[in-house]
Amino acid sequence: MFRMVKTEIWKLKRYHMIWAGVFLMLLSVLLTMFSTTALDGTVWTFSHFTEQVIKNNATMIFPMCIALITGYIIAREEKDDTLKSIRTIPVAYSVLLWGKFLVCALLSLFFGLVSAGFTVVADLIMGFPGLSMMSVLQAAAQIILNCLFLYIAVMPVIATAARASNGPMIGTIVAFVYGYGGMFAAGDPTLASIYPVTASLGLIRYRSYDPAVHWNVWICLFSMIAAWMVAAVSICAAKGNAPVRTAQKGGKTKTKKGW
Repeated sequence: MFRMVKTEIWKLKRYHMIWAGVFLMLLSVLLTMFSTTALDGTVWTFSHFTEQVIKNNATMIFPMCIALITGYIIAREEKDDTLKSIRTIPVAYSVLLWGKFLVCALLSLFFGLVSAGFTVVADLIMGFPGLSMMSVLQAAAQIILNCLFLYIAVMPVIATAARASNGPMIGTIVAFVYGYGGMFAAGDPTLASIYPVTASLGLIRYRSYDPAVHWNVWICLFSMIAAWMVAAVSICAAKGNAPVRTAQKGGKTKTKKGW
């Protein structure tokens, strides 16, 4: 498995799609910066700005982002016509998928780090108060862990869509709707702890200082474990079900009679 992960990391150098993930992390911060222009009486601080970035990541940007990139990485073996060569090696297709999913977990941590960096730079530009070394470390830890938990929450969607012919596109659309549904689940404390997307917020103690916000950490943890188990079953069930393209048989050409 270590060699599998190492090989997938080497392949990342050829994937320009990674830059799309960096751009989407920047987009989340830019959307938050745009919301600060609303004259609704909100007092913006670095902590409040960070919370809005985390909310935008969870409900709009990151589920779609990581589903798109993971689906792209999985589909490249078929698009580049290298899957048939890989299948000559005695490695199960499920093991190949696990290697790609583990690499994308590392990518989730990387995108979280990028998002945290963009958040700090945006705060320096906007000049919001409350920026300190401790607040930066806390914000970075919350953003990075939230991206990892969101990836686990979206894994069942990615693993299921990977078995379809148009898996990356289908998975991206479903992941966007799945993440956006977190905005509605957040209205009920119990449902917010059960719904995997919002459960990721509970695990990082999002706005836990607010008396109106209640998180059941054990339910959030159970929701995350359940999402991972569903994804694991789907990945293991993909054994021998690799989406290999079938070549079309060409029809026999008829020989013309006469001259």
